Amino acid sequence: MNIGIVCYPTYGGSGVVATELGKSLAERGHRIHFITYNRPIRLDLFSENIFYHEVRTPNYPLFEFSPYESALASTMVEVARFNEIDLFHVHYAIPHASVAFLAQQILEGYDLHIPFITTLHGTDITLVGKDKSYKPVVRFSIEKSNGVTAVSDFLKKDTVKHFGVKQDIQVIPNFVDTNRFRPHNKDHFRKMVASQGEKILIHTSNFRKVKRIEDVIQVFSQVKDKIPSKLMMVGDGPERGPAENLCRELDLCEYITFLGSQNAVEEIYAIGDLFLMPSESESFGLSALEAMASGVPVISSNAGGLPEVVIDGVNGFTSNVGEVDKMATDALSLLQDVEKWTTFSQAARQHAEQFTRDFIVPMYEEYYQEILKSYHTRQLSST
Repeated sequence: MNIGIVCYPTYGGSGVVATELGKSLAERGHRIHFITYNRPIRLDLFSENIFYHEVRTPNYPLFEFSPYESALASTMVEVARFNEIDLFHVHYAIPHASVAFLAQQILEGYDLHIPFITTLHGTDITLVGKDKSYKPVVRFSIEKSNGVTAVSDFLKKDTVKHFGVKQDIQVIPNFVDTNRFRPHNKDHFRKMVASQGEKILIHTSNFRKVKRIEDVIQVFSQVKDKIPSKLMMVGDGPERGPAENLCRELDLCEYITFLGSQNAVEEIYAIGDLFLMPSESESFGLSALEAMASGVPVISSNAGGLPEVVIDGVNGFTSNVGEVDKMATDALSLLQDVEKWTTFSQAARQHAEQFTRDFIVPMYEEYYQEILKSYHTRQLSST
């Protein structure tokens, strides 16, 4: 099957999932065409079945903002015309779903009838999509999609509730490469970070307000007051500056390392003792799942789809958003009890193994076939 994948090429969850899905599909014999404005961050391998098509947006004095949507639609049309695309799979509703509908209409003028599937990832629905500037377009593009998937049951219900869409939404959770993310013996690396045997806490995100970065630091501050600890902050974004200022105010700079955006995050998770995710909203929690696959228990909020990943009292602990004191207490209960931590670590790995590529990717393949069949059946009945 020839599949066109449209995504954001950044470190955000939707881009990571789209890229890993495309790579997995290519390994299974499909020809995958990535269409975006930069090469996806995790597209770091050569494969005869993977192709990358850059969306170029020329700058003209007339445009204050380059019309990316128009350039993307044109690129999708060109890729479809000359690469025998069977189906488009667009990740993140804004603006990809509406652009896919436009490209589909244009392609019909070339007598090419290509369905598209939209995968909803989270903030395209729970945050950005609810803005009055986008809501009508998001609702329209979801309803015009030939297939829609959501990464969690929470996200499906939230989409139906706030947009009133009648479109059937298939829940297909995110997945993790359990060969890449797995427990390792990384004593040499660990000693570089925690030379005195300190506990290592980790946070990974795009450092937006919704991630509650200050809560991460406040939790760590309480943990460090009780036991020697280090905190590794992975990622970048608008809240990094305020977070660094808070570290200075709390006199924690010596114990907290800001690593910026990293590609080989599995090396970092492999030396961690706890993963912190106190987010205000998470549609799924892919970073938490990757940490769990590495054998790292998670301390998180119970927001959104996180309880579908982090099982409270089994592979981690969940708390209400903003309950910093409870999160710190839960963290200490694990870090101060080796036997308890080991039990949670093993449970984290076992739970992550329910979200492997071998289990999730075939769900997408089956859905592709279902949508192709129903779409072309409708096409035949309308002629």
